[in-house]
Amino acid sequence: MAAAKSTGVLALARKEGPFFAGVLTTAFFLLYGKTWLAELSNPIVAAALFAWIFLAMLWAAFGVVRHADCLAEILGEPYGTLVLTVSVITIEVALISAIMLTGNDNPTLARDTMLAVIMIVLNLVAGLSLLIGGLRHGEQEYNLQGARAYINVLLPLATMSLILPRFTTSTEAPTLTPLQAALFAFLTIMLYAVFLAIQTRRHSNFFVEPGKLREEEHAEEGLIHEAHETVSVGYHAIMLVLTLVPIVILSKKLAIIVDFGTESLGVPPELGGILVAILVLAPEGLAALEAASHNRLQRAVNICLGSALATISLTVPAVLLVGLLVGDSVVLGLDPTEMVLLLLTLIMSMLTFGGLRTSMLQGMTHLVVFVAYMVLIFNP
Repeated sequence: MAAAKSTGVLALARKEGPFFAGVLTTAFFLLYGKTWLAELSNPIVAAALFAWIFLAMLWAAFGVVRHADCLAEILGEPYGTLVLTVSVITIEVALISAIMLTGNDNPTLARDTMLAVIMIVLNLVAGLSLLIGGLRHGEQEYNLQGARAYINVLLPLATMSLILPRFTTSTEAPTLTPLQAALFAFLTIMLYAVFLAIQTRRHSNFFVEPGKLREEEHAEEGLIHEAHETVSVGYHAIMLVLTLVPIVILSKKLAIIVDFGTESLGVPPELGGILVAILVLAPEGLAALEAASHNRLQRAVNICLGSALATISLTVPAVLLVGLLVGDSVVLGLDPTEMVLLLLTLIMSMLTFGGLRTSMLQGMTHLVVFVAYMVLIFNP
């Protein structure tokens, strides 16, 4: 019996590894973090602490998404979509808020993070998905109506959130007045709520594979999802929250290291937004690449366009609210170079997902834009 209990404990530890890694890391940093973080002037110590926290948070993020996926399978729609979206955005908002409230004032972090999310999902992840899918399967199909629905909502929200504040005259900086911030937050949430109703209720067929799936495609889909063994709603809900807590706590510790690194090393401040975007998008990005490699481009499209839309729709109101509560200004308007890249990305996305089939050529064009984005960060 003792051996059976030991085996059960080991199985649980393997299954919930992200949770235990997050808890142990959090415990160590709560006990010794103040002493360790005082040694950041030592580059080896700073690099080691950053790698430890970043990898622990990344692993925990995979755990959060796994439990959210399990809840999505059990609850169905629209609750599954809402659980997954809220979980991922909670991580993003926690990271942005922690960095906003820690160290030097960084009013452009939210803007940089949202731009990084759009560049990563619409150029890097989407580009790699189309390239991998094109290499393995030639042309790939997806549901044109669903892609158009994503882009129709993404275009006005991205323009109002990241471009319009650069041209408003109520404030000297590319920020919003409290009235504008409240109105924009309300409009953003309202439009996203309508989109969710369309996606999960009225026109859910827009977001599924075109035509009827063949039997072998059903079997392949089942193989892809077999890795997530579901238990119960209560178990996955509790574990999702418990796995999310260490991420939120460690966000402040990571923020201290990121703030110190950007100040002492002189690296571009945009890297803070990229790090946040990587932590948030890594699980979903890998899922999109896997789906495209199995000739399930619709799932990859839903992940890429859905992540970009959810980031704009939910992060903007949350960050504006945090800024109003703490009295910090949140700069949303992009610089001219970034504005060009955003508009180019949105136009290319309209062209890429404006037909019925995609090829590896479209993937390469998106990857070229992402490389240009990274180059211009270090050499503006």
